[in-house]
Formats: sequence, structure tokens, C-alpha cells
Amino acid sequence: MRRILSLVAGGLFGAGLFVSGMTDTTKVQGWLDVFGNWDPTLAFVMGGAIIPMFIAWRLTEGRQPIAGGTFPTPPRPELDHRLITGSVLFGVGWGLAGLCPGPAMASLTFNGVGGVLFLVAMIAGMLAAPKVGTQLDRLAEVA
Repeated sequence: MRRILSLVAGGLFGAGLFVSGMTDTTKVQGWLDVFGNWDPTLAFVMGGAIIPMFIAWRLTEGRQPIAGGTFPTPPRPELDHRLITGSVLFGVGWGLAGLCPGPAMASLTFNGVGGVLFLVAMIAGMLAAPKVGTQLDRLAEVA
């Protein structure tokens, strides 16, 4: 049951990314071009994700998932060097490539070699992140 729900949720997520234009790198870069030919339509996509997720976090308090397991704990509210570094790296990658992890996966079938290279680089960064984070933690302790 859990795998079926995951497949349906993943398919719905991918379809939503495609329909909203999040897999179109030029649309994403247009959103980021605030002082040029700005395209504000992705604000509605972000609001359509942030608002239901805010509500979902509130509704899951004290409940168990239907398919078993537990809900993840809410993220910590404080700003630290890991959050800031990760946000900057994410933003740079998103701005340069016009893709983030979800759309990168969704666009694999039609984005050609560039999409595959981006996905490989993204996975390499994800694998390197814990080691880099540990090094940053050590540097923060010394400072």
C-alpha cells in the first residue's frame, strides 16, 4: 500500500511540476530575472506548495501516517551555517541551471544530455554535502 501511495504521490508531483512550468528552465530563469523580463507566475506555484504544506504541518501534530511510520519532525527554526550555505548553493544551482531536485528528476526524459549532467552533478553534491557539513561544523567549533 505504501509503495502505491508513493507512486501516486510522485506521479502527481511530477505532473504538477510539468503543468506549472517548473521543468521549463527558461520560465524559472524568468522568475529569477526580477530586473529584466520578470515572470511572476511561479509565485503562484510556490504559494500553492507553501500554503498546503503549512497547513499539513499543523494537522500532523500528534497523528500517525495512514501508511505507517511517523511524520518527520518539523525543521529547526534557527539559522545556522549549514542552512545558509545550503540555501546559497541551492540558489546558485537553481539560478544557473533553472532546475532544482524535483524538476530535475521530472525533466530527465526530455531535457537531453544537459539534464542528465545536471542530475549527476546534483547527486554528487548531495553525496558530498554531509562530509562538507562536518568540515564546516569543525571550522565553526574552532572559530
